[in-house]
Amino acid sequence: METKLVVFKDKQIRRTLHNNAWWFSVIDVVGVLSASNNPKRYWYDLKRKMYQEAGSDQLYENIVRLKLLAPDGKRRETDCADTEKCSPQARG
Repeated sequence: METKLVVFKDKQIRRTLHNNAWWFSVIDVVGVLSASNNPKRYWYDLKRKMYQEAGSDQLYENIVRLKLLAPDGKRRETDCADTEKCSPQARG
């Protein structure tokens, strides 16, 4: 499995090649886009809110848990999304 870092606005976004597509760490992307001091908590709260509003697990149809390198040097499962399934064009 190939993994790489992408830098956006001086922040690192972890990604990995999975099933011939690049999958990005949702927490890393949320951290860049929200400028949150705690992107993991921000993502947790956002998932909970989306679940309450939608009343279904639709969110998880586009999220895959993959092992990415964590800051402590260990590979840990994290929510990942690819650009194809999560793009506005893919959602209709």
